[in-house]
Amino acid sequence: MVFAWKAAGITYNRYITVASRALRRSLKEDKRILAERRGESAEIKFAKWSNGKAGETVNLSSANAAAAAENATSVPSS
Repeated sequence: MVFAWKAAGITYNRYITVASRALRRSLKEDKRILAERRGESAEIKFAKWSNGKAGETVNLSSANAAAAAENATSVPSS
């Protein structure tokens, strides 16, 4: 049995993000606003592992912003 998100070719994290967004948008206005605020304020951190040891813990949103800025400057112009 293949899970629907695997069959669609997306990761589990992406599937959860899409499902959460759909659920928040289906709520009534007052509950939706509170749920959206909770979803935006989630602070996710990660660490790169090397040789069995965790590296520095980094905030995911700041790492994504830094990577986007780096990619924007390194894209060759055509």
